[in-house]
Amino acid sequence: MIKLLDKSNHARWDSFVQTASEATFFHQAGWQEVIERAFGHKTYFLYVENNGEITAILPLVHVNSLLFGNILVSTAFCVYGGVVAKDDSSALILDKEACRLAEELGVDCLEIRNRVQKTPQRPYKDLYVTFRKELDPVLENNMLSIPRKQRAMVRKGIDAGLSSSIDSDIEKLYRAYSESVRNLGTPVFSKKYFRILKEVFKDQCEVLIVDLNGRLVAGVMSFYFKDEVLPYYGGGTELARHVKGNDFMYWEVMRRAVEKNIKIFDYGRSKVGTGSYHFKKNWGFTPEPLYYEFYLTGADSVPDINPLNPKYRLFIAAWKHLPLPVSQIIGPWLSKYLG
Repeated sequence: MIKLLDKSNHARWDSFVQTASEATFFHQAGWQEVIERAFGHKTYFLYVENNGEITAILPLVHVNSLLFGNILVSTAFCVYGGVVAKDDSSALILDKEACRLAEELGVDCLEIRNRVQKTPQRPYKDLYVTFRKELDPVLENNMLSIPRKQRAMVRKGIDAGLSSSIDSDIEKLYRAYSESVRNLGTPVFSKKYFRILKEVFKDQCEVLIVDLNGRLVAGVMSFYFKDEVLPYYGGGTELARHVKGNDFMYWEVMRRAVEKNIKIFDYGRSKVGTGSYHFKKNWGFTPEPLYYEFYLTGADSVPDINPLNPKYRLFIAAWKHLPLPVSQIIGPWLSKYLG
């Protein structure tokens, strides 16, 4: 039987996620609350129940915008998604229901953000890769595993006198992150979104701040899930470039993760060939393809809503020159549809 998730079943859903090997941080029930509260999008968190037991889950979000299209996606604002199931039969049931729902809602397409290819017959977007690496329990071995040139950048940050601390708030993080994404020509998410993330995932969310003699350098929000750490939203101020603040920041996340006996460092997704892609490769991480598969309904082809699309070039160039306070006001109105 297919059911829709409600608040009363969040614990059962998350219990399934904790025991399913394919489940990720982004499959957790908390994302339903985060997305509905922060962005106001309609969610359809589907699950299959057999004899009182959950056998498959599929979190879906409906994002409808005049500017950026009308899609049903698993999972919006997340790098991973898709069906997680105990058996093929349950997986097929949810896949069919997602396609049916996409047609009922009249969306352009259904987008499933798989880490591995599930349905080769469907078109998929080969734009993204992810970077994941096993951490060595001996801290110094992790430093030595970083290629020499990148290791030198981390050392420069250490030698510059940078320090890190865990922050209970999101104010400093938001200042650094919003400045960083503005400089990239990308609309920033709302401050409300970061507050809700920290509230909903309070036991799994950590904000690390880097400073230099009291001056803000960089900040990153990381998520902890099972034996993994995922530094997810990070950015630096202008000062970060001069003192290698971002290099130092990610090393500090790694260092603290090793101290917590975390096994996997998940650097997240990047677009192939971009600056973040090369930055992560320089750390010695190997890119792994992500299979974002599409079931096309109202669209004739896979949508191309990303900064590499030439039609957004002028917008990105203009956005980079916006005053930071202006970008912080306008950005959330756009970014809520860029999931």
